[in-house]
Amino acid sequence: MTWGCQDIQELGAPLGLPRPEDSCRGNMHGFINTCLQSLVIEKFRDETWEKLKASEVQDAFVMDTVYDDISIKLIQEACKDLGVSVEAILKLFGDYCFVSKKSGYDKMLWTLGGNFTEFIENLDALHSYLALSYGKAFEAAFLRMKEKYWSIFVLPVKKSRWEVMRSIVMFGKDELGSQSTMYIFVLLYPERLWMEEKTFCNAFPFYIVFDESLRAKQDGVNVNIQKYVPGLQNQKIRLDKYFSIIHPQVTVKIFSICKFINSQFFMKTRKAMMPEAWKHQPTLKLRGQMIWMESTCIIYMCSPKLCSLKELEEHQMHLSDLSPHDTTRDLILLNQQLAEVELSTQLERKKEELRVLTKQWAIEKKKTETLLYAMLPKHVANQLKEGKKMAAGKFKTCTILFSDVVTFKNICASCEPIQIVNMLNSMYSKFDRLAGVHEVYKVETIGDAFMAIGGVPVPIRSHIQRVVNFALGMIISAKEVTNTVTGEPSQIRVGIHTGPGLAGIVGDKMPRYCLFRDTVSTASRMESHGLPDKVHLSPTAYRALENVFEIIERGEIEGKGKVTTYFLIRNLNAAGDKIMGRP
Repeated sequence: MTWGCQDIQELGAPLGLPRPEDSCRGNMHGFINTCLQSLVIEKFRDETWEKLKASEVQDAFVMDTVYDDISIKLIQEACKDLGVSVEAILKLFGDYCFVSKKSGYDKMLWTLGGNFTEFIENLDALHSYLALSYGKAFEAAFLRMKEKYWSIFVLPVKKSRWEVMRSIVMFGKDELGSQSTMYIFVLLYPERLWMEEKTFCNAFPFYIVFDESLRAKQDGVNVNIQKYVPGLQNQKIRLDKYFSIIHPQVTVKIFSICKFINSQFFMKTRKAMMPEAWKHQPTLKLRGQMIWMESTCIIYMCSPKLCSLKELEEHQMHLSDLSPHDTTRDLILLNQQLAEVELSTQLERKKEELRVLTKQWAIEKKKTETLLYAMLPKHVANQLKEGKKMAAGKFKTCTILFSDVVTFKNICASCEPIQIVNMLNSMYSKFDRLAGVHEVYKVETIGDAFMAIGGVPVPIRSHIQRVVNFALGMIISAKEVTNTVTGEPSQIRVGIHTGPGLAGIVGDKMPRYCLFRDTVSTASRMESHGLPDKVHLSPTAYRALENVFEIIERGEIEGKGKVTTYFLIRNLNAAGDKIMGRP
């Protein structure tokens, strides 16, 4: 099949080929240039395209961008380098065009019609589809072409259709052969239609018949449309008074309708013409086909443009109002099923998101609780989380421990602050681990002073044993930290006292769990009167211990009078690893 250059450009416009007016201006969309580039590379190899690029031709294009002069320059340079005519390049381009063969649209072209007339008339469907993908690149291109060729097939002409068609398309004998035979299928129409008016109206619930002056025929307006468009019962009304055309974008005139009679028509009611009581209802939209009848009338076979049960309810319609053979029914039910599937999918997606968020929340909650339990005893923190007010509590007996670093003032005077911080952090981290092993609560640390308690806030009978074992572990752990001044293992002093206590929450911002009464002062005195690497016990602490610890008498110290104190040596039943919580 051989195409003239002018005809290729005009008929090719809706298919992605250059239009003549575009050729004059030299303005082409990027996808035209991209297709030309692909054509040269595939048919004539990369070397040819490299030569074209050497001619200062741009080689990168955006699909929906308009470029000036590039397409014409591409064609001219290609003709020069390949030694072929412009017509040959355009014919090759039309055969290669990526909008057709490279994207599978050639199959759609073959199914548009059984002859050239039907092909031209139904090309609008392909054009509308391509407009979805390429936007303004196809805007109005097909409409202008269709206007030119409309006179060929619809309006009276002097030439026969074959003569007009032959002026556009020329068949070569080498392709079809001189002995080609054309088979024509002839339609046989019935002499009369065996259908009553009522049966017709029931079979096609929505249709409008109007004449050349756009006046609706009273007998040609279905009762369903009369129900939803009040006023159509009047035989004198005009179609353009109650309806406007959404697609194609033409005015409601008989000539415009005939020009696009093979296109699908979308119409909607004019809200201004509806009665006041009807204006709150949504606008009725119709979708269908215009059919020219020999009675010089046009029948608009249509159906409501509805997509969901919600829209059906908004228009106060029922599925029974639609014809059983109308795909609108299937569309509504299908969309309802899809909506339910989508809702189910969204629910599953939300459940998964909720599961992930719950998991993340649990992780963050655990972090928060860990931080809270580091500030307050777990028992107290849980009560505060539940919104309970924590009153101060009296404890009949508890064990309090104090410790400090030997020669800490000298260390502070001789070291950088960061060295002191690192040393204390290393030491206290070990103490914190031991506190967890022996279930002893660390009350606070101030400088080198460390305070812990057993039997508070949850009373426990073995609080003295737990605190004593914790103290032995502190001595061992401190030796694992190097003194930053001497370079030798660090030394600490530990003092322990057992007696009654009073404890409670103090403060709103950064609340602390504090202890009071003389037991605190006595424990602090045991620490201050102690010796390096020794656990100093008060008399009450000594008496509370069972015969499982090795204890020696220290002698008398000044307190509230002279008091005999003791040094804890070791646990007779537990080795160092057990005290340190090691396996």
